[in-house]
Amino acid sequence: MPRRPQPEIRARLLAACADHLLAHGLPASLAALATSAGTSPRMLIYHFGTRERLLREALQQARTRQLAFFRKALAPRDEPYARTLERAWRTLTGPEGAPFLRLFGMVHGTPEGAALWPDFREAATTDWLGVLEEGLRPEHGEAAPALATATLAVVRGLLLDRDTTGDDGRTATAFAAFLRLLGPDGARRAMP
Repeated sequence: MPRRPQPEIRARLLAACADHLLAHGLPASLAALATSAGTSPRMLIYHFGTRERLLREALQQARTRQLAFFRKALAPRDEPYARTLERAWRTLTGPEGAPFLRLFGMVHGTPEGAALWPDFREAATTDWLGVLEEGLRPEHGEAAPALATATLAVVRGLLLDRDTTGDDGRTATAFAAFLRLLGPDGARRAMP
């Protein structure tokens, strides 16, 4: 009688593969994933069926971790939300956030990434609007949805700039300037 896949082994392999993706990005072959997971490519196929299915599931697990980490960083606190965003920027661009930005930059910007997760671009936008709006609403009321969209666009643009140029200082300074616009007077002047 053939052996059945064991859910606990599959879960362990999936977690190890997600760890590998966060550390190294999308692999060219299953060999690197198998080595990281302490198994063989054959066993990965046994548990996941195809390389693409394994990568999709590992990306989903990495994305779940990113959502929890970034939402915690962006969650409103008992302080002006611009201060929360300032702290979040340092967290997201620091050592803890870098693996997520690197991996999901690959998913967003490569043909293989787009093929593995066709609707990622939309999810990468809409996933963050709610928490940003929640944080901005107490200080900005009805302008919060528009400001959440603008904030997300600024963050994504500066992250792309930072990734392309490697200029941490200039992009951090630009984000700080944007946060000054989010102050009560700055936001009022920016709204039509």
